[in-house]
Amino acid sequence: MNDDLSPLSADAIDFEKAGGLVPAIVQHERTGEVLMLGYMNAEALEATQEKKLVTFWSRSKNRLWTKGETSGDVLRLVSIAADCDRDALLVQALPEGPTCHLGTRSCFGDYPGPALAFIGELSAIVDKRGESSPEESYTARLLARGINKIAQKVGEEGVETALAGVSEDNSALTGEAADLIFHLIVLLKARGLSLGDVAQELKRRHEKP
Repeated sequence: MNDDLSPLSADAIDFEKAGGLVPAIVQHERTGEVLMLGYMNAEALEATQEKKLVTFWSRSKNRLWTKGETSGDVLRLVSIAADCDRDALLVQALPEGPTCHLGTRSCFGDYPGPALAFIGELSAIVDKRGESSPEESYTARLLARGINKIAQKVGEEGVETALAGVSEDNSALTGEAADLIFHLIVLLKARGLSLGDVAQELKRRHEKP
C-alpha cells in the first residue's frame, strides 16, 4: 500500500473499464473491519490523497462527496492500494465517529469482522480513556501511577494466567488472559507503543529467513 511518499497515481487505475468509476472498499486501519463501499473516479482519488479524507464520487448527487462533510464523521486516510486488475481500491482509514448514517460503526452493522478485530478497537479505547481524569477511569488511574505499577500488574496477570492454564477451567483461563492482554495494552501505551508494533515485530520474525 502506498503512503505519503508514493501516492497512487490515477494513471495506475483502469477507470475506463467500469465507465470511469471503480469500487473503493474502506477498511478500519486498526481493526480490519470493513466500514463501507463507495465509488471513486480519478478526481475522487486525487481529492482523497490530497485532503487525507476519504472522498467518493456520489452517483446520486453527481458530484464529489467527502465522507462526513455534513455530519463530521470523517474517514481519515491512512493508505490506499489497487487490486491486481487495477479496477478496485482498498482504502485503510481511521473513522471519527460512526461510518453509517444509521449510527453504526460500519455500513454492515456494528463489529462486522472477526472477534480479534476488537483487540484493535480496545487499543483505541485505552488511548481515549488515558485522556480521562484518574477519578473517572481505571485506565487513566493506572497510567497515572506510572510504568513500574503498570509493569507489576502485567506480571501479576501473567502469573494468574499461567496458573489458570494449569489448574482452572477454560472460562477462568480466558478471563485471566483478557486481564493480561488489557494490562499489556496499557503498558505498551505507557511506553508510546501499541499492539500494532508487537504485530509488526511478529511479522518481521515470520518473514525473517
